[in-house]
Amino acid sequence: MPTIAVEKAALFKELGKEYSYEEFDNLCFEFGTTGLANANYDKPVINGKQEPGQYKIEVPANRYDLLCFEGIALMLNIFLGRKPIPNWRLVAPADGEIQTMTASKEVARIRPYCSGAILRNVKLDQARYDSFIALQDKLHQNLARQRTLVAIGTHDLDTIEGPFSYEALPPKQIKFKPLNQSKEMDAEEMMHFYEARTRNIFIDVTATDKTKLEIVNHIIVTMFSLYTEEPFTVEPIKIISPHNHQTRQVPDLTPRSTQADLSYINQCCGLQLTPPDVCQMLSRMCYHATPSNHDHNIINVDVPPTRADVLHQCDIMEDVAIAYGFNKLPTNFPSQSGTVAEPLAINKLSDIIRMEAAMAGWSEVLPLILCSADENFAWLNQRDDGKTAVRLANPKTAEYQVVRTTLLPGLLKTIRENKSHSVPMKIFEVSDVAFQALELERKARNERHFAAAWYGKTSGFEVVHGLLDRIMLMLKSAFVTKEEGLQISSAEKMAYWIDEHDDPCFFPGHAASIYVKIAGRETKIGAFGILHPTVLDKFELKFPVSTLEMNIEPFL
Repeated sequence: MPTIAVEKAALFKELGKEYSYEEFDNLCFEFGTTGLANANYDKPVINGKQEPGQYKIEVPANRYDLLCFEGIALMLNIFLGRKPIPNWRLVAPADGEIQTMTASKEVARIRPYCSGAILRNVKLDQARYDSFIALQDKLHQNLARQRTLVAIGTHDLDTIEGPFSYEALPPKQIKFKPLNQSKEMDAEEMMHFYEARTRNIFIDVTATDKTKLEIVNHIIVTMFSLYTEEPFTVEPIKIISPHNHQTRQVPDLTPRSTQADLSYINQCCGLQLTPPDVCQMLSRMCYHATPSNHDHNIINVDVPPTRADVLHQCDIMEDVAIAYGFNKLPTNFPSQSGTVAEPLAINKLSDIIRMEAAMAGWSEVLPLILCSADENFAWLNQRDDGKTAVRLANPKTAEYQVVRTTLLPGLLKTIRENKSHSVPMKIFEVSDVAFQALELERKARNERHFAAAWYGKTSGFEVVHGLLDRIMLMLKSAFVTKEEGLQISSAEKMAYWIDEHDDPCFFPGHAASIYVKIAGRETKIGAFGILHPTVLDKFELKFPVSTLEMNIEPFL
């Protein structure tokens, strides 16, 4: 979890009270942080001056609004009822002309998204400046993943003029003069410096992830709009990006409207709270909440732009519990469970197959889901069309280039690494493979497969065929007895058969396709056979191998 260092004296001044170690530790616990990591009251004397005492506080990894002194002080003051909930709002510039930033289409290959804002008439002293820089560093280290997802730039607006452009240029063509330097540098040399006397700050944020882009922008402007001449005001800018349809005005500080069920909150917390009680507690956690006019069980909640971590009503319920007090929650066991302990149908089916394969004398293995492109295609005598496997954009090594589309490479590599064991070897795996699916939002889909491999001095074809018969027989029994998650009617016929299969992965004339008919629908689900000698040679196997692989999702 991120650790934030804050000056003890400055924090207590903001909170309006001097706390003892125990009192502040209790306040941190009540607020829902993970606890006080360290408290240094007596700092050493350096150069004749005693360093100020500091607290080092661990904050939850999802609370980006607590990554700086300003956020911690503001949220604690709201929690203690000393300050009202801020009304963050956009204010147009005095001349009415909004600054623009135009993104060129060349940036689509680097960081396709950009955002920004302007903070006018900011009052920064050295401590606030240090906190401003520290917040950017924390966001870069955590949410931005060492600047690989998001990069933040801040500039003295009094020394630059718009309109601004966001372009992708070679490093040597980018000339820049840092704020406190006289020498002009290119992008390979420059470093960014800031001065505490800066009054107007132009913020630009670029990213590969649009969601994280806006989160970072919101956190920066909401935390340091505290120091503007009119607190909590932000000047918007206009992003011009027609090539990817991202032209818009940013930032959007409108609270997100959502709802929470009063019964859900009470059930999870073991309480009997009324709607006004819940609204009052949520106000301590920086929410605007009101009871619904149409349903007594519904609470209307406005989530502030600082709370990107609120994704579900369970997050709202957690904040109600924090405001109520963890130590005050009843300790009795809930009369009604908030969850249902039930396996997913696909996992129930996988467990049935695992059990049957294990009882038939086969050993389960769990190889890695990543493999090289050659192992997934060329070594199995398959052609890579570039439209099947999910590829890693920047693989660490050649061994981990794609997400497997078949379980066979993992099984064969397992046998290769265990060739010193006695034969025959009988191993199996029930796990996911992945395929490209551009029509889906996530551009990929998972598919649950079952695969087995026999390695011995004989081909073992009949053994693999026998395993298939056993699995299919037990699956039919599972359907007839209506195993949990398998609800096909026993009156509807289920059958399977095999047919000749021509695949360069297998020895010619020694492979078969597997077909099933479930509820009147015929589907090819897999194949089994004796692997081709060239496949064995690629995986450095000296004895014959027979394999079986099939998709088990049609049985759902």
